[in-house]
Amino acid sequence: MSAKTPDLGRLLAPFLASVASEARPGFLAMLERGAAARYREWADRLGEHAPGMRACAQREEEIADRVDGLFPLDAADRTTLEASLPGARKAYLALFENLSIGDQLAIQAGAERQGAAAWRALAQQQTAPALSEALEGCAQLEEESATYLEALVASDLAPPTGG
Repeated sequence: MSAKTPDLGRLLAPFLASVASEARPGFLAMLERGAAARYREWADRLGEHAPGMRACAQREEEIADRVDGLFPLDAADRTTLEASLPGARKAYLALFENLSIGDQLAIQAGAERQGAAAWRALAQQQTAPALSEALEGCAQLEEESATYLEALVASDLAPPTGG
């Protein structure tokens, strides 16, 4: 891969700082939905690779749905998260500015790997085995998307231009 993914934990830290620790999974679920939207944008641009991009979007939505079910938010937490979300999304989208589609996909693959690590770290903090297993499932979904993107980038099927 030609583009390196920055440390997303560090990138998102200023936005997570205002979020109560018990609401952070909900915040991450909201970011997953934003990533799903990004995959749908790529699907619109990548023609023959659209089905794979849409599958990635579906995995992001599935992760968000699982996490929303595991860590329900109260109204106050939801309001706080929604206030922090635009800045976090803007910081995330800035990673892709002026990059080729191949570099964008390489960065996203790295983001998926970091997401998998984040879900596993959260899983290790849980005392309920079912909760840990559900979060491990989220990590596996992230890895499926990362593997798809890495193969796509390695195959040079992603157009080298565009941004």
